[in-house]
Amino acid sequence: MSDPNTLDGILVSVIVPAYNAARTLPACLAALKDQAVSRSSYEVIVVDDGSTDATREITQSYGVRLLTQPNHGPAAARNLGVQAAQGEILLFTDADCAPAPDWIVAMIEPLADPDVIGVKGAYRTRQRGLVARFVQAEYEDKYDKMRQERYIDFVDTYAAAYRRCVFADGQGFDPAFPRASGEDVEFSYRLARQGYKMVFAPKAVVYHQHVASVLDYLRRKYYVGYWRVRMYRKHPQKALADSHTPQILKAQVGLALLMVATLPASLLWRGFLVGTVMLVVLFGLSTVPFGLKTLKKDPSVALVSPALLFLRALALGIGFGMGILDHIVGRWRTG
Repeated sequence: MSDPNTLDGILVSVIVPAYNAARTLPACLAALKDQAVSRSSYEVIVVDDGSTDATREITQSYGVRLLTQPNHGPAAARNLGVQAAQGEILLFTDADCAPAPDWIVAMIEPLADPDVIGVKGAYRTRQRGLVARFVQAEYEDKYDKMRQERYIDFVDTYAAAYRRCVFADGQGFDPAFPRASGEDVEFSYRLARQGYKMVFAPKAVVYHQHVASVLDYLRRKYYVGYWRVRMYRKHPQKALADSHTPQILKAQVGLALLMVATLPASLLWRGFLVGTVMLVVLFGLSTVPFGLKTLKKDPSVALVSPALLFLRALALGIGFGMGILDHIVGRWRTG
């Protein structure tokens, strides 16, 4: 591969799916316009996924390629972008992300290794709200896990790179996922199952607007849990472990659900009360490593982390349970 700062002879295609993204898209496109590589060596493709706001007009004002489709979801939008792309390297980011100036360089550097076909970058945020800082601490905790892995199986398309040649084997993103619901991770699971090698590039940074309220945070975690059911139906082995999800998180989901399930009985029977107290203690102990790690960087986040970790576990567990229930009902209805 050529020097990533010049990209001589290499065309990179950056694909951005966008649905009603008028509020965040200008920052994304301005950041992509200001990259530390020659503008002639990469293209930016925005796929308007049936927006009803000014997404299309904003895209046109930045002079980047615009594709349009009816609202079929980000998986279909990315696939359409790939079909039109000219690059041998495909980069993906989201309309609510603003890549750092060296993002393209940092994303493609690992591809100098011919065995590597995919790269995952990292989130950062400039937000100062407590919930957004907690969300960033969550990501940093998962990034710490990924740094220990030589190869990964979990790539989110807020900052992803793939060699174009893998798309034929991988068959693209699954459009059966109707919204941003893990369709990007499912694609990387599929590639990992085929033996492809992907790596984590923590210096390939995009700045993101994390959710800023507890309610929005819990709503997002609920849907993460809900859509995980579809993903694990396709890749059941990943329910046990992947390169991104801390194992303690799965234990916390189980503990939180048991705490809530036993709480009503504990008000009536002493035996259940003892059991509930033990569950609370175990859950509290499970939050200590995250709290100590976060304490060094952000004491305020560390202070509220046990409560937010409990709510996170509960929302994920309820979402996962509803996903299973909907799957069972769906199978029953179809006979």
